[in-house]
Amino acid sequence: MHSLRQDADKIISAAIKAALPDSAVKEALGKIQFSQGRVILVAAGKAAWQMAKAAWDALSERIDSGVVVTKYDHSKGQIGNLEIFEAGHPVSDANSFKATERALECVKNLKKEDNVLFLLSGGGSALFEKPLVSEEEIQSINKQLLASGASIVEMNTVRKRLSSVKGGKFAFSCLPAHVYSIILSDIIGDPLDMIASGPAYPDSSTCEQAASIISHYNISLSKEASLLMAKETPKKLENVTTYVTGSVKQLCKTAMKTAEDLGYEPVFLSACLECEARDAGSFLASIARDHQDTKKSLAFVAGGETVVHLTGKGLGGRNQEIALSASEGLSMCRDSCVFSVGSDGTDGPTDAAGGYCDQETEEKLRNKGILVKNVLADNDAYHALRECGGLIFTGATGTNVNDLTVLLIKR
Repeated sequence: MHSLRQDADKIISAAIKAALPDSAVKEALGKIQFSQGRVILVAAGKAAWQMAKAAWDALSERIDSGVVVTKYDHSKGQIGNLEIFEAGHPVSDANSFKATERALECVKNLKKEDNVLFLLSGGGSALFEKPLVSEEEIQSINKQLLASGASIVEMNTVRKRLSSVKGGKFAFSCLPAHVYSIILSDIIGDPLDMIASGPAYPDSSTCEQAASIISHYNISLSKEASLLMAKETPKKLENVTTYVTGSVKQLCKTAMKTAEDLGYEPVFLSACLECEARDAGSFLASIARDHQDTKKSLAFVAGGETVVHLTGKGLGGRNQEIALSASEGLSMCRDSCVFSVGSDGTDGPTDAAGGYCDQETEEKLRNKGILVKNVLADNDAYHALRECGGLIFTGATGTNVNDLTVLLIKR
């Protein structure tokens, strides 16, 4: 099993390294011809520091000023004269609001010949926020959405209507300056108005859709918030040019190439994995059981973003839950493992990037008096995986292009 875990770690490391935004940001910058005015940089998201560093290295003194807001422990130091903020994720906090207010101050009173370089990555919905309701209520609503099992698109459809920067509103704040938006996509299909809730992209969602989401997931709103749900968002922006960089497909492609180099025959499943995390784990274990008679090593690779419907009060994340959910099925296999990681290096509100389970995991936990079904019912995958050495740690990676999930069968 030691060699299986080593193979998993090699695949994770190679895939994340290939997904770093540095070269992609510089390539996008090569397509931009800034006008003669000032260049203001605003970067928001889990990959904001890495993207801003790449931009500064390429443009250096051409950037007049700027703000970078990223998740706690994701900054790697000062970048030129840029102001660096670390803030709350997945729920906005006082630093999120402070950083966003400072960004709005930087783009205030710009002229037509000025330029705004907007670097956006996943996580921006929480990190880049100036709410139209009280700070306490926006935090409450986000916590409800995160616990509901709603998809990222559904959550962002609601978030846009409660914010003064989401749903294209940040781009309006930059008028008459032109906004050059470089986006590192963390949502399946790259819906540009949904990535970080689309601060610089026209909103495709409607009030009716937002109301349906609120009703379906039974989200509690104040009267003020309910009124905002009925207020339509911008549907047209003429001062924005958008470039998309990075992809979960690249993450999967590199994982498959690395697995092949390690002696596995790679099988691509999907880059659009969207379901309950525990269903994904159970499904991968089923695939493992179905291929136990194979004479060759196999690597089944998927990318995407699953969801967790919180039913308990434990600690974990969707990737840890995928891995743990596979453990019971894997207990009937040999030389097989499932691992799943968030490309940004964090999974849920934990310090782990994801989880790893093999055919020994379920027995190890049972010998400690821990039943997998009870752990999943309490959404406590983190503590269970910690007990059996199944947590995966990468630290903040500097990128964010969805999750990577792999089943290995070694022969």
